[in-house]
Amino acid sequence: MTIHWSWYPTVLKKHYADFNGRARRQEFWTFTLVNLLITIPLFILGQVVSSVFTIALSLYSLAVLVPTIAVGVRRLHDVGKSGWWYLLIVVTFVQFYVLWLLAKNGQSGMNRYGENPKGV
Repeated sequence: MTIHWSWYPTVLKKHYADFNGRARRQEFWTFTLVNLLITIPLFILGQVVSSVFTIALSLYSLAVLVPTIAVGVRRLHDVGKSGWWYLLIVVTFVQFYVLWLLAKNGQSGMNRYGENPKGV
């Protein structure tokens, strides 16, 4: 699998607060990976160098909160689950089931949330 870095700006610009439709695994996991690649260095720099980086991390986290939830909801739609399942990510042990849902292949064809984002 190749990583298409264009998914990150697409989620931020085109689907910022879009909770409707479906999101491919690649869209969700690329967005998650880029978030980690930004968040981890900011966290480390905030701990080691300066609290300015901690403030930057807080602002960044706040800025991507809505699109992070939105892409997670759309990813759950792709596997045929309601976006409300995303709330269970905070429940111990149930979060592993939600993680499994986020990682599994989406439903082929159309489901109640829309067309297959892969176009198959």
